[in-house]
Amino acid sequence: MTTQSTSSLLRWLIALSCLLPFLASPVEAQQLPAPRDTSFTVYSAFIKAKKNNPAISVARPTLPSTVQAKMNLTYCTIGNRNLQLDIFRPIANRKKGYPAVLFIHGGGWRSGDRLQHVPMAQQLAAVGYVTVTAEYRLSTEAVYPAAVMDLKAAIRWMRANAKAYAIDTTKIAVWGFSAGGQLAALLGTTNDDKTLEGDACYPSHSSSVQAIVDVDGTLAFIHPESGEGNDSKGPSAATYWFGASKTEKPELWHQAGALNHVTGATPPIVFINSSVDRMHAGREDMIKKLDAFHIYHEVHSFPDAPHTFPLFNPWFEPTLKYTVAFLNKVFKVK
Repeated sequence: MTTQSTSSLLRWLIALSCLLPFLASPVEAQQLPAPRDTSFTVYSAFIKAKKNNPAISVARPTLPSTVQAKMNLTYCTIGNRNLQLDIFRPIANRKKGYPAVLFIHGGGWRSGDRLQHVPMAQQLAAVGYVTVTAEYRLSTEAVYPAAVMDLKAAIRWMRANAKAYAIDTTKIAVWGFSAGGQLAALLGTTNDDKTLEGDACYPSHSSSVQAIVDVDGTLAFIHPESGEGNDSKGPSAATYWFGASKTEKPELWHQAGALNHVTGATPPIVFINSSVDRMHAGREDMIKKLDAFHIYHEVHSFPDAPHTFPLFNPWFEPTLKYTVAFLNKVFKVK
């Protein structure tokens, strides 16, 4: 064998040795991230909403000078998947820490992006909150309850890293829009529910939250007011998320409705809603349950607003004000 042939053979063997671990590894470890569904973006929502609201504009306030940002932090690794978040906090140090808020984006559990609520998170940080915008696995990647478990892991991460980011671990809230509102309400009503907890990251820390901001998120999937699960023209967004229709696995659809988990331990909640009633299905029934347990709640509505109102002016600022006023009240922030 010539020297050149020996060299070529050696290179081939080295290349093969690099591939062997992947060839021998489980199928799950070889999977690439699912293609991202970009059907719901701020731009697409703007074009749609502008048809009936020509005066609106995308809310893009600048990052306040009093706020520090850290982007693209991994909060949990599941298999070979790194779940990431962004965090915003007041630059000034505070010995006892600041109340914190986890922001959850919408998009039908299938689309959307955590960056969509960075403007709101930044503005809330400017008034004395540590805010986090986290991604979670969408239905193109993992079905229910993966997203719930991911977000509970994000809350555990916040507690595990409380000292580094000046978080008061006794005052953590969730803020969610649309599908994110549904998730926020479910997270808050299932504090300490082991069936939805997951144990992928920081299992020694609590995922409990002390306040809920539900911005146009459904409270019940199987309910007279709900529009979720209509598969007459093909699988609905919720059907994709659950991996089954509501007639096939109604127990999952019931489990995901915050309405079905209200107890005396449910934290205070504010509902901030558009004019689209089906987006907050189950709200009145939930309020009846909250009243029975004497749990504090607020309702704020924008009668002429489209579903995507928190992304746009003129609704961005009043949504922020309702959020701040509610959180200041329940967390006793002066």
